[in-house]
Amino acid sequence: MGSVESYFGQLCRQQQKKEEERRLRANDRPFNLSYHYANNAIKTSKYNVFTFLPLNLFEQFRRLANSYFLFLFILQLIPQIASLSWFTTAVPLVLVLSITAVKDATDDINRHKSDKQVNNRKVSVLIDGELQSEKWMNVQVGDVIKLENNQFVTADLLLLSSSEPLNLVYVETAELDGETNLKVKQALTVTGEMGDNIEALASFTVEVRCESPNNRLDKFKGTLAVNGQTYSLDNDKVLLRGCTLRNTEWCFGLVIFGGPDTKLMQNSGKTTFKRTSVDHLMNVLVLCIFGFLASMCSVLTIGNVIWEVKEGSAFTVFLPREPGVDAPLSSFLTFWSYVIVLNTVVPISLYVSVEIIRLGNSFYIDWDRKMYYAKSDTPAQARTTTLNEELGQIKYIFSDKTGTLTQNIMAFNKCSINGKNYGEILDYSGQRMEITEKTPRVDFSWNRLADPKFIFHDHSLAETVREGNSEAQAFFRLLALCHTVMPEEKKEGELYYQAQSPDEGALVTAARNFGFVFRSRTPETITVVEMGQQVVYELLAVLDFNNVRKRMSVIVRSAEGKLTLYCKGADTIIYERLHSSCNKLMGVTTGHLNEYAGDGLRTLVLAYKHLDEHYMKEWMQRHHEASTALDGRDEKLDELYEEIEKDLLLLGATAVEDKLQDGVPQTIEQLAKADIKIWVLTGDKQETAENIGYSCNMLREEMKDIFTVSANTAEGVKEELVCARRKMCPSAAEAPTVAKARAGLFWLEKTETVHDDKVDGEYALVINGHSLAFALEKGLELELLRTACMCQTVICCRVTPLQKAQVVQLVKKYKQAVTLAIGDGANDVSMIKAAHIGVGISGQEGMQAVLSSDFSFAQFRYLQRLLLVHGRWSYLRMCKFLQYFFYKNFTFTFVHFWYAFFCGFSAQTVYDEWFITMYNLVYTALPVLGMSLFDQDVNDRWSFQYPQLYSPGPLNTYFNKKLFVRCMMHSCYSSLILFFIPWAAMHDTVRDDGKDIADYQSFALLAQTCLLVVVSIQLCLDTHYWTAVNQFFVWGSLAVYFATTFTMFSNGMFLIFTSAFPFIGTARNSLNQPNVWLIILLTTLLCSLPVVAYRFTVIQLCPTVNDKVRHKLRKEALPGPAPRRPPVRRISTRRSGYAFSHVQGYGDLVTSRRFLRPRKNRPALFKQTDSPLVQNQPQHYRTITEEPEQPMRH
Repeated sequence: MGSVESYFGQLCRQQQKKEEERRLRANDRPFNLSYHYANNAIKTSKYNVFTFLPLNLFEQFRRLANSYFLFLFILQLIPQIASLSWFTTAVPLVLVLSITAVKDATDDINRHKSDKQVNNRKVSVLIDGELQSEKWMNVQVGDVIKLENNQFVTADLLLLSSSEPLNLVYVETAELDGETNLKVKQALTVTGEMGDNIEALASFTVEVRCESPNNRLDKFKGTLAVNGQTYSLDNDKVLLRGCTLRNTEWCFGLVIFGGPDTKLMQNSGKTTFKRTSVDHLMNVLVLCIFGFLASMCSVLTIGNVIWEVKEGSAFTVFLPREPGVDAPLSSFLTFWSYVIVLNTVVPISLYVSVEIIRLGNSFYIDWDRKMYYAKSDTPAQARTTTLNEELGQIKYIFSDKTGTLTQNIMAFNKCSINGKNYGEILDYSGQRMEITEKTPRVDFSWNRLADPKFIFHDHSLAETVREGNSEAQAFFRLLALCHTVMPEEKKEGELYYQAQSPDEGALVTAARNFGFVFRSRTPETITVVEMGQQVVYELLAVLDFNNVRKRMSVIVRSAEGKLTLYCKGADTIIYERLHSSCNKLMGVTTGHLNEYAGDGLRTLVLAYKHLDEHYMKEWMQRHHEASTALDGRDEKLDELYEEIEKDLLLLGATAVEDKLQDGVPQTIEQLAKADIKIWVLTGDKQETAENIGYSCNMLREEMKDIFTVSANTAEGVKEELVCARRKMCPSAAEAPTVAKARAGLFWLEKTETVHDDKVDGEYALVINGHSLAFALEKGLELELLRTACMCQTVICCRVTPLQKAQVVQLVKKYKQAVTLAIGDGANDVSMIKAAHIGVGISGQEGMQAVLSSDFSFAQFRYLQRLLLVHGRWSYLRMCKFLQYFFYKNFTFTFVHFWYAFFCGFSAQTVYDEWFITMYNLVYTALPVLGMSLFDQDVNDRWSFQYPQLYSPGPLNTYFNKKLFVRCMMHSCYSSLILFFIPWAAMHDTVRDDGKDIADYQSFALLAQTCLLVVVSIQLCLDTHYWTAVNQFFVWGSLAVYFATTFTMFSNGMFLIFTSAFPFIGTARNSLNQPNVWLIILLTTLLCSLPVVAYRFTVIQLCPTVNDKVRHKLRKEALPGPAPRRPPVRRISTRRSGYAFSHVQGYGDLVTSRRFLRPRKNRPALFKQTDSPLVQNQPQHYRTITEEPEQPMRH
């Protein structure tokens, strides 16, 4: 026992003491275990076998309604106040708890399976001098592990050594930052010397001191002590969990952080229990109903006191009170008896029905064939079944870019060479034709080194190159020489390009197919096969890219000794450096660039210049001096680059397509018409994000202005935001208007709402990650929100995962609007968890986003169907259900209230007890479920045709507090009719044979029959879309009622269960009288006609959008499926910037002598010859992940 206490005491002390610094030793598990660091197992599940029942029941009874029904059940066990049998509450309560428990258990089992799948992955771990295969969950901090090509990184590792020269490794970080370009990491030389020597690695004794676990993906600080020497560690020497090893045969790493301590898991965000706005409203309404119930019971209790004092004493002769019960105690017991009788204002079947409706609408999403993606065999999936109606109330969508809006595929699409446009297909009349899969492709079989996966359709370009056109050949020669791509040729003719940027890989591959094959490079040479002839160029200099230059150049000497500078970059930059003789060609090329930009393509301009030998020698000398200078090195190099990169001759322009997913522009257009705002939060660079913005029609030429916020200080960011706001709305107040209110259960939650300012025209805002970091600070967040909400489109670039979540939280906090986040990578998990609704796309960046999402599918375009069809229908059905459910139950309960004035406030029920039990569970359950599962105001095609139908959802138009009060008033009116009309009609009436009919049992039967017919007619009036199921449920329920009534009121049931069925003969005694049926007809007409008249008047005087569309569809034919629209040719004066996601300094790495030293013969890295990597396709891998947090890394 003492050991258990000491263990828990130690555990508590560990939790209280926050880790400030991590200290670990390689290959020393006892030392590392003494610090109790987390192992590499992850856990996302909530329960285990022992904790499920208590924890789940605890969570369920935190719902106010469940606790209320438990309290009612306890009251019904007390004989003195039990006006109804205990089973009327116990059976529904157990049913609700069981259904919810089964659903929660299923969800948690799926989480356990996911955790198990990840934790049981295998990796090679160095244990006792041998490499052993271990499960990920058993890996400990301080272990040395071996990773092989295309393996996921197991934990956060310090890179020790690799198979590559200079101890480099290539990693793909798509799951962390959404970028598909490869990143380079490099080990320390002192550890890299060990290579793959197992003995050396096993005897390796090193101590690492580093920062404690945190979520900063772009920062790492630590030191490594070995052999008395201390070495500094930074982020370039660390491999993070969530990355994938690429193009590297093997590497060894030392585990620094494991499992929950890894930066990925630190960024994954906290899982919160999501509840819909309808849930929150229901909680508030239920609380109000409790208050209303208490007030009704209090009124009836006071009436009981008065009645007992004035009339009750006369009844004690034949109704004596129980011993010890006086008038005050009787009134007190009456209060609780009425709590039981009137509890149907909040029936427990409400919650059962809500869960069933949500589950049913979730199945519709799962079964929707129009959201099934056949290429990857991926159906849509509702992973959370409790949020369906929230899909009909979305106001803000936060979307990732890479893999969500785009396919992660770059394609060489078009080009302009010497003023001629290539890449388009024209028909005989000169009109542009749409390119489809059936369009004939260019045959590259003449080129044995061509990439078989490359697709191009304009045959004239291949013919021009093969005919020997000098400009066309110079164009592709430039693409084959001016880049930082690394080639690998395992077999003769099988080339694999390692491109740091997918754009650059697309251009080099295009040159390869058109006869200019980049074959190999050394630090001093580049080998190109030009039209079948091998040519070796001497590489003299690489003028590297950076964000200011927006261009890169190479200087080469041909075999003939000719010196040439080749340059490519952003058109605005290159145009400034062109020779005056190119003015005419520049004008033609600009026209082509406008067309390309209008099509959303990423453009670059190509130029060249022949150099003089003497000048080049002198320039190279100055370049050497500048590159070795200690002071002002960058400035001196920039001056030299500016000097030589002028008077260039224009060759043409390229257009690369960052392929959008199918239907993205149309989806965004539809959602915008539905008044949904879309914000793009991406880790990609600004130019790339802007290009995609134009491609998606989120950014448009006709916008009044597009504001860019890129300041590096808080003051600068504030100034740019204020300037943008003043330009959009000069009359707006300087301080934002913040409305403070209280909300939530018991009104304990304080809310602040920032109201929108009215803006004329459309604007867009583009903000960088480092600026966003300042804007999200306390003093600036409202300014950011206010300015951003004025804009039609908001794009945040270079943001980290936590910044994504912070943006979502900001909108949730101050706009009180329903948000949806959609993404496909682990870098989107925190955003998906933060939003009200999280949607995961099962795409190219793994399954982490899907596992954390509430809904998932394969293509962004399915989002419009999810929201405009399933979401809107679910919201509409839920609102109709709630209105009708409250109506029928308030009507049911108010009749009890009126009856109390005629029964001495004795808590006697007006209906038969069996009718009370079966009213919500049998007689009215299926009809309302039928309406709530099958009803639709318009079908899916009309929903797409008129996206404006969606707009009432975000405004809570269909169910709110005002409508709830109106529903109560309607119920009050109906209950008055349902009680007093039968009462007045039967007060002094007799049967047609002269016998008495006006007894309690006959009145109870008449009242409950009138009630059931009236609520059934009301449901028919609320139903827009009739199916055979609806008809069966409505008429079937009425038939069941009459069949059950005649059975229960029969002689046989009375003889068998005398005390349980006292209403013997009442049904046949009453329902064979014509006046009874006339009373039923009269009450039905008096209850229904005012509703019909009111709705008719409202539709005529102030019709809603819904009413107008439904009126229109009666006159028009069903709209056909949306036709495939050919791309519209747009001319744009906007141009993309340098379209490559390069990292500055990569040019130096390419020309490093050590980097390209001869390799030993090694087994092929690519054993699977049909993999995307081998085929030089964009590399799409499914991985688990982690997420970033600082600006410049996402």
